[in-house]
Order: sequence, then structure tokens, then C-alpha cells
Amino acid sequence: MKRLALAFVLCVFPALAQAADSAWVQAVEHGYEARLVTGAAICPVLRTDRGDVPMAVRAAATDKFPLLCAAPLSAHVHAAQIADLALPVPVANPSRILVLGDTGCRIKGAALQACNDPAQWPFPQVAAAAAKLKPDLVIHVGDYLYRESACPQDNAGCAGSPWGDNWITWKADFYDPAAPLLAAAPIVLARGNHEDCTRAGPGWVRLQGPSPFDGSCIAHQPLFTLDLGGLTLAVLDDAVSNEPDLDRDTARVYADELVGLAKAPAPVWLVHHRPTWAAISGPLGIPIGGNLTLVEASRINAQKGLPLIPANVELMLSGHIHTFESINYTGGVPPQIVGGNGGDNLDVTPRNLRGAVFLGHSGVTVADGLSVGGFGFLLMTRVADGWTIDLYDPAAQPKGQCHFTAPKGKAVGRLDCPGLKG
Repeated sequence: MKRLALAFVLCVFPALAQAADSAWVQAVEHGYEARLVTGAAICPVLRTDRGDVPMAVRAAATDKFPLLCAAPLSAHVHAAQIADLALPVPVANPSRILVLGDTGCRIKGAALQACNDPAQWPFPQVAAAAAKLKPDLVIHVGDYLYRESACPQDNAGCAGSPWGDNWITWKADFYDPAAPLLAAAPIVLARGNHEDCTRAGPGWVRLQGPSPFDGSCIAHQPLFTLDLGGLTLAVLDDAVSNEPDLDRDTARVYADELVGLAKAPAPVWLVHHRPTWAAISGPLGIPIGGNLTLVEASRINAQKGLPLIPANVELMLSGHIHTFESINYTGGVPPQIVGGNGGDNLDVTPRNLRGAVFLGHSGVTVADGLSVGGFGFLLMTRVADGWTIDLYDPAAQPKGQCHFTAPKGKAVGRLDCPGLKG
């Protein structure tokens, strides 16, 4: 009878083991969650060493997206799989954290990146090489889907590319190239400006949002934290905070979230897509930057006698600017890393960021900072006094190393990058 029952299951549900278009483990509001996009009609069972968990429907299939299933994944699980597909499991105290961002291939109007050329769009190579370094956790600092319009018929560089906010395009721009990395470690998925509700936001909220999905595009996801065992990640959704446009209502939302963050266990890394104070090349090569709405949020709290950035935040991680930047600030603001060089067209930024002119009136200036061009990613490794930060090119060849020294007492931490190659 058992053999007959097994044969019946395999006959009725033959595709469950092979139907996984993509599966991953991501950080959500209350820990970690396994997610599966499947062409099957029903959700399968998530099997773990601590018992089986039926996956629930997170989002039903539509004409644009297949079925999306989800199940909570305990931080104490040591093995998990869906049918014969093994999933990465959370590491209680991760010591190897990989950071990358801005990974999609840009096709929008006249902006045509050659998605079919690995030299012009290296994200598939980046993801495969990064996975071989065996990180404990991956942080993606936002911007996944850049294919917003059709590739012209006479353009060989992007010929055959899908476009728009649908599963075929999400697969092409993120889930297919990222597959080795998604199989290597759980991932933290910050929301980028390309994922606001006027662009690929509906797909992002459906596929990657950290809160339950109700079928609508939520303009702002509340800040959430992730306990990494002696380190707290705080993920802020700043997708709508366009740099030169001051939105005072949104600034007050961010200000309140930063006040709440001050209660989180220290140390905290603040992860968000748009950096508050980072720079691109302005007139005469002068570094310019700053996000007016984020700056206003910090200023609102400063007027209440609070720090510009909560005192328990020791480091900020962002993307949005398509380069690598390491910045130390004046005024008790924690250091900033920008890691937005994962695949989309690169930005030109000054090598020396000292003297950067920022929007707003926060009073923050750059004590010292630098940028390094070229595609790539970074791997942060825990050491006794902080973290080493190894920069890699798309083939995982080292480009140089920085060091983050954790703060002591009332002093802020510090980033140092001796000998980095540009």
C-alpha cells in the first residue's frame, strides 16, 4: 500500500520536484523565510532537520507571475530542502558577509546596456564568482530590475531581452543570474528606487517584500531588524526619497523609524539603498551628493537633541551610486560604504571624496573618503577589532582591502583602505 500511495503521489504531482523556477531564503520582518516561485499548481512541503513545514501561498499565479510560496525558516535549522532542491540555512553568528547592489541590466529608452555582453553586464559572472567564496549571508543593497522598455530590433547587445515588471524579466535580470548566490547563502534584500511603485515595485513587494503580501504595492515598507548574534541589521526602505526633492512627510516617517532604531541592540548596521551622504562627480570634478529627504529626517531628530544617526549604528551600507565608496564623516556620523557596482552602468566618481558638497543643512562633511571604479562586489570578514572588507572584480580577483575598526567608547568607527587599486 505504501508503494501504491507513493506511486499515486508521483503520478498526480510529478512536477513538484522539478517545478522550482527559483527558490531562496531571505530575511523578513520576523527572521527568515524560504520562498519558491513555481509553475506547479500547489505549494510543496519545506523539509528541514527539525520537521516538515507546509509552504503557504504568498501570492497566487497571475498572467504576469507564477505561484509564489513561502514558509518560515527557523534560525536553528541546519538543513532544509524543497523536494530535491537544497536551500541555504541561516548562520547564527555570520562572519563572512557579502555585499553587492545595483545589479540589473539597463534598457530604458535610449539607455541600452549590452545585456548579452559579459564585459558590459557582468552580474552573472559576479554572482557565480561570489558564490564560490562561500559567504554566510548576502546583502543586496537594492535595484534589481532595470529592463524597463523593449530592446530595439536592430540592437544585438540586448537582443532577446524581456522587459517590464513580470516574472520573465525578473528571472532574466536577477533570479537566473543570481541563482548560484541564492543557493550559497540567505539574502537580505533592500528595496531600491527601481522598485518603487511606479516602476518594478509591484513585483518587488510580491517577490521580495519583508511583510505579508496583500496584492497591492506598498509605497513604503516599515524598517525591520535582523538579529545576527551580536550584530543587528536594520533595513530601511528609502526607495521614494529622490535626492534633490524634499518630501517632508516622508522625512518624518524616516525620522520616527530612526528614533525607534535607537532601541535596537548595538551594534547596528543600517542597510538602505540611497545613501544619506555620498557623492558623484559634479562640476569641475567636485564631489557632490546628499539626499534631501534623508538629510531632513536626520535634522528633525537633531532638533530634538538626538544624534543625526542613532548612536548604536556603527556602519551604513548603501548602493544607488554605481561604484564603491568608503567614507568617514565629521560630526559623530558613522562611516558609509557604497557598494552599487554589481552590474548596471557605472557612475563616474572622484577618487578623493574629501570636500564633498552635500544637499541640505546637516553640517556633515567628509573627514576622508575615496571611491574605486569598476564592476565588482565586496566580502566583509569578522576580525577581532572589526571587519576586513575585501573588494573583488567580477571574476573574484582581489582589487584591494579596507578595514572597518569598530567604535570604542563614544568614538565612531572608522574605515581605512590603504593601497586600493582604482
